[in-house]
Amino acid sequence: MLIGAGCQIIYDCPQPTPMLLMVSPHPSRTPDLVGQHEIAFDPPIAWRDYQDSFGNTCTRIVAPPGRLAISTRFTVRDSGALDAWVPTARQHAVEELPDEFLIYLLGSRYCDTEKLSEIAWSLFGQGPTGWARVQAICDYVHERIVFDYQQADPSRTAFEAFQGRQGVCRDYTHLAVALCRCVNIPARYCTGFLGDMGVPPPYGPMDFAAWFEVYLEGAWHVFDARNNEPRIGRILMARGRDATDVAIVTSFGPCTLAGFNVITDELPE
Repeated sequence: MLIGAGCQIIYDCPQPTPMLLMVSPHPSRTPDLVGQHEIAFDPPIAWRDYQDSFGNTCTRIVAPPGRLAISTRFTVRDSGALDAWVPTARQHAVEELPDEFLIYLLGSRYCDTEKLSEIAWSLFGQGPTGWARVQAICDYVHERIVFDYQQADPSRTAFEAFQGRQGVCRDYTHLAVALCRCVNIPARYCTGFLGDMGVPPPYGPMDFAAWFEVYLEGAWHVFDARNNEPRIGRILMARGRDATDVAIVTSFGPCTLAGFNVITDELPE
């Protein structure tokens, strides 16, 4: 299947403002691109890409004073397959884990594991391990948090989501990631495009999506506590410890968001 995706983000800046953007498909999806991935700026400005320490493609700019529109469009060819389901995937002992994955057991800005460790072990420490443990965590988070766009809060941590029991996909993901880490399962935060392909209406407003990956049986596997079912058409943009590492826009100065639109549609072959 072909998927067309992109976004337009508009900012008003009172002064020249350096920005870090993550609006490109992840390098792992580069072979699936049909044509070029394009980033356009109105007015035109200079920009450059680099890869961060997590392997994400980042774009550096200096937004000029006034209004700046950032637009991206691209097409990917996707298998149309559902997220993989591997219920036999086992959990590794901590001492077996590769050195570079230990960071995904530690607390981070929004995944405050120190506040959730006792809760996690009391809920999931005596049950099954591996895939079944991660699924139990997803089931719990999916039931505990009520989805509400009006309750979005970019400063909410996993523990605060656990307490408040409301939020958006990033809150589901932060809580699930933190609980997995608490019970020694490496977990990393993912952001990208996830359209409504393969699900019945009604459809909500399109936005960037958050999900997570866990390391089991020598491989990384996709889980989604918000939707809590396998989906098709995920387009990964970035991975990291939490939303801090994969923010769509990080500004280094004052600016005001003046427009925001995300597109993810299946295209005719």
